[in-house]
Amino acid sequence: MFGRVHAAVSLLAAATVLTGCTSTVSDIKITMATGSEFGVYYSLGNGLADVWSGRLGIARPQVVRTDGSRDNVLRLVSNQAQVGFSQADALEGVPGSEKLRALARMHDDYLQVIVRADLPVTKLRELSGLRVSTGATGSGVEIIANRLLKAANVTPQAVSLGLDDSAQQMQEGKLDAFFWSGGLPTPSITNLTKGLGVRMLDLKDDLPQFRQQYPVYGSATLPASIYNLQSGPVITLVVRNFLLVQESMPDDVAEALVRQLFEGQPDLVKAHSAARTIEQRSAIETSPVPLHNGAMRYYREVKV
Repeated sequence: MFGRVHAAVSLLAAATVLTGCTSTVSDIKITMATGSEFGVYYSLGNGLADVWSGRLGIARPQVVRTDGSRDNVLRLVSNQAQVGFSQADALEGVPGSEKLRALARMHDDYLQVIVRADLPVTKLRELSGLRVSTGATGSGVEIIANRLLKAANVTPQAVSLGLDDSAQQMQEGKLDAFFWSGGLPTPSITNLTKGLGVRMLDLKDDLPQFRQQYPVYGSATLPASIYNLQSGPVITLVVRNFLLVQESMPDDVAEALVRQLFEGQPDLVKAHSAARTIEQRSAIETSPVPLHNGAMRYYREVKV
């Protein structure tokens, strides 16, 4: 209870600054829920923390490593975080998530099904019986992996590991394949392609029926050049990413955060190249999550 009151007081104080009152903008206190230390969420989170602290003069937001999207949604709902990243599908079935609002649609995540190159596996159905990580418990990766495996009637020896542990265990020969959903490129996967040698599964045969069942997902081509894949480009699943906040965040605070997201975008690109794909026109496409009123006010001002 104290944490909720403290956060609300801090954000209301910030709102009075942004509307010209006597308090100071430095009163804003933000905890940001991100993801794996080597994932895109964490890189962009640190980039945003630098942009917001530098351009708004606030205390640098605390950037928290988490297990990913579902974990982030739970932290936002329970007020353990005021800002968080999430895939579009991760809010489904979480009590209280209907009170969350989006600041922007960010980059799109690409599902990457990584397999050791020394295994004769080229199709999703061939993962049955193999040692496969379906992502950390509470992550958006886990949601997608479990849905896809169930839809394809594939039954691997599944374990729940985050990106870092998955890459390490594959390097040590303890894992045959793993699922990852993230922006491009992901450094841990780049390192595997240079060292151990891996291939990425093409999902073109699995996606048409799967997307009928789950229309929240899209499909796209992952270029071979991203990871210098010898097997060529692959068709895979994509899912939209949102930057989320609580509905109770004051409008002026939300507006200021969105404004500096875009005005500070050149610096955000330095944190991760995925920030290049964030643009105002697509940022408002956050269905099924409503835009925060403060964010909407910014987009209207810039005539999106």
